[in-house]
Amino acid sequence: MKHVPYLFFSHATHKDYHGAGDTADRIDYARRAEKAATSADPRIKNSEGGSFDAATGRKVFANSHGFVGEYKRSYCSVSAVPIAEDENGNMQRDYWFAVSRTLSKLESPEEVGRIAAERTLRRIGARKVKTQKVPIVFDPRVSRSLVGHLIGAIVGPAIARGTSFLKDKLGERIFPQAITIIDDPHRRRGLRSKPFDGEGIANRRRAIIENGVLTTWLLDLRSARQLGLKTTGHASRGTSSPPSPSPTNLWLEPGAVTQQALIGDIAKGFYVNELMGMGVNGVTGDYSRGAAGFWIENGELAYPVSEVTIAGNLKEMYQHLTAADDLEFKTGNDAPTLRVDGMMLAGS
Repeated sequence: MKHVPYLFFSHATHKDYHGAGDTADRIDYARRAEKAATSADPRIKNSEGGSFDAATGRKVFANSHGFVGEYKRSYCSVSAVPIAEDENGNMQRDYWFAVSRTLSKLESPEEVGRIAAERTLRRIGARKVKTQKVPIVFDPRVSRSLVGHLIGAIVGPAIARGTSFLKDKLGERIFPQAITIIDDPHRRRGLRSKPFDGEGIANRRRAIIENGVLTTWLLDLRSARQLGLKTTGHASRGTSSPPSPSPTNLWLEPGAVTQQALIGDIAKGFYVNELMGMGVNGVTGDYSRGAAGFWIENGELAYPVSEVTIAGNLKEMYQHLTAADDLEFKTGNDAPTLRVDGMMLAGS
């Protein structure tokens, strides 16, 4: 299918079709989340605030081949970011959030604030650790980033330019056999669900990784032409830029063990719940990011850790990846707790 003229219309409002309420209601949601966080413990002395957001949108697409289609989307979200202080004046922060297509399915602001406070208080007394090679366990809040790095390496433009560390891996096993990664644009109540892509092409559920094997690139019409292939229906666009390929509702399928079992046999290791920086080389797969979390000692979370760096190479990391069974759908790019053995932890 050749490139053709198109008309694309996108409209967003802040009136939630599903009852998010007026401005006063939204402010109340944000204040409730912040209050729940700051009142949870006297060590929480400040906050970066609570927030609430909700919107709906309608997208209409038409092209000169006679295709006309439209769909609506909606979302609402609430978050809290408390700051705790220990007896020596050292401060720690963390956050929690909830997001949903409808207000009726959204976690309460009180629950979001409570979890944000709990996560912040756990970080008080953070230490440094020595540089060493250990298993790294990624909390679900950050494990999705490993799936995101995979997507960056298999989109059509990167493959066409030859600038991906996976450019010659199509059809090969790049994960353990137990790993499957799904992209499903038709997932019910999915945050990124849509009936067609940004070029009016029919889309469908795909196993991007199936039993560890890379099965497809993510292509729009332009990158498909460059590679001599057919589009996979992954074009995405806004109102001011040309289309480019991107996933829809993306997730790594849960494994067969609990999070505790995943950690339980680790004598010494690191549990990551925050990542900083963007130290990932898409050409080589080299991976290096600042991190904070908890030291694992004899299968248990022993104490908080901060100011460290974790490093490896994504090709090797993917080969040594194990998934827990705790997948939750929260963002549109989701993964359970993940363990990667043999990574370098750079500390003091």
